[in-house]
Amino acid sequence: MRDDEAFGLGLKNLTVSLSDANALWHEAYEEEAEAIRQALGDTVIDIQHVGSTSIPSIKAKPIIDIMVGIRYFADGPACVGAMESIGYDYAGTDLVPDDHIFGRGIKGETRTHLVHVVEYRGENWNRMLTFRDALRADPDLARAYEQLKIDLAGTHAASRAEYTRAKHDFIEKVVKDAGIV
Repeated sequence: MRDDEAFGLGLKNLTVSLSDANALWHEAYEEEAEAIRQALGDTVIDIQHVGSTSIPSIKAKPIIDIMVGIRYFADGPACVGAMESIGYDYAGTDLVPDDHIFGRGIKGETRTHLVHVVEYRGENWNRMLTFRDALRADPDLARAYEQLKIDLAGTHAASRAEYTRAKHDFIEKVVKDAGIV
C-alpha cells in the first residue's frame, strides 16, 4: 500500500482544510498514476495531475486529484472493478456530469485521492486541463485563486460541497477567458 501520510495527504471527509504546497505531491501523483495505469491497462488513453496539488506553490486540500482519459464516457463503469482492486470506491456520476468519480482513503473517514474518469479530450478533460494550465502559466492568477481558497476554507470549513460551489465562478471565468466555454 502506498504511504499517503509520508506524502502529507489526507483530509477528513466532507471538511475543508488547506495545506502549504508540498513538493512530494507530484511524486504521490506519479506513484498513483502508475498504479492506475497498471490497473486499467489499455482503457487509459492519458492520465493527468489536476487540481490545486498540481499547481506549484499554492495551498491546497491535501488530496491528489487525478484525471484519467478514456475513449468513451460510457466505458467508465468497466473501470470500477479495477479501481476497487487498488483501493478506490466508486462515487458514481451524480456529483459531476460526465465524470466517473473514484475516491481513495479510509472509507467514511478521510480522503487522500480523487480520480476523475472522463472522456479523453471531451469537455471535462479540456476544462480541467485549461484551468490547471492557466494557473501554472500565470503566478498572479494562481495567487488570486489561492487567496479565494483561503477565504472560502474559513467560511466553508465544514462543507466541502459548499466550498467547491463557491469556487465555481472563478473557475468559469478562467476557462471562459481561455476560450473554452
